[in-house]
Amino acid sequence: MLVELKAKSQVTIPKEIVSLMNLSQGDKFEIIEENGRIVLIPLEVYPKNVIDELKASVEEIKASIDSGERPVFDSIDALFEELDK
Repeated sequence: MLVELKAKSQVTIPKEIVSLMNLSQGDKFEIIEENGRIVLIPLEVYPKNVIDELKASVEEIKASIDSGERPVFDSIDALFEELDK
């Protein structure tokens, strides 16, 4: 698809791609140059407090695994067997 670089360095993403990628006005992207190509990568941006809460949850889970409070499974099958009990 041919697009044109407009004033203020703007490019319109074709409707077909917007629909295919389920994009909406206000979506955020990372833009990189890769081997002479321009690549747009859709991103989800979260507030810092949400990221901090997730990090804290991960640390709590790691601590409970290390202390033996939570089991560690060698496979998905082992996990499902435990869940079926």
